Amino acid sequence: MDQNELKRQVAQAALAYVEPGTVLGVGTGSTVDLFIEALAASGMELAGTVSSSERSTQALTAAGFKVLEAAAVERLSTYIDGADEIDPMGHMIKGGGAALTREKIVADLADRFVCIADASKCVDVLGRFPLPVEIIPMAAPQLIRRFAQLGGQAQVRPGCVTDNGQLILDVRGLSIADPLAVEAEVSQWPGVVTVGIFARHRARVALIGTPDGVRTLKFA
Repeated sequence: MDQNELKRQVAQAALAYVEPGTVLGVGTGSTVDLFIEALAASGMELAGTVSSSERSTQALTAAGFKVLEAAAVERLSTYIDGADEIDPMGHMIKGGGAALTREKIVADLADRFVCIADASKCVDVLGRFPLPVEIIPMAAPQLIRRFAQLGGQAQVRPGCVTDNGQLILDVRGLSIADPLAVEAEVSQWPGVVTVGIFARHRARVALIGTPDGVRTLKFA
């Protein structure tokens, strides 16, 4: 079974976590694109959605869903998004699609983060996937040096400007055994907008696509 079919399976399974008539948080990425397709095909009525990127906003609008500004919403019951990596505790690396800041903002509004991913995204320790960090451009050289002190090799993602007008550093060579601590540390560095470790905003449920079907993981 190809990776796209695994993504399609978890996108369909995520519909069970959507409460009709509510405002739903919707993330960004190829798996989320398939979820939006499945949501539209389901005919489910929503009061609205809050989107984490211009890409998802366009897809949701095209599918006939109302997209609300995050500032207009006090809370969401559920946020559905993918991940670049997820560990056994539900901590994630996100930001491969450069939407990590808005993803974290929407996740912060939600009572429950439902992660949809294929089995290739499951790891024992975060860091195999390069860690995305959204930064203010003038800070790039000093942040590259700071990551080097941690043993990481950081470089500016070529040709990438985020929806917020900032740059992305991709950091290779890190083994993130304590995601909460690393998230807290890097978030304090001057020039960092958002680090793509989702530990404080970790998944509560993960729907993992495998050749044997969708595996559901729940994190306390």
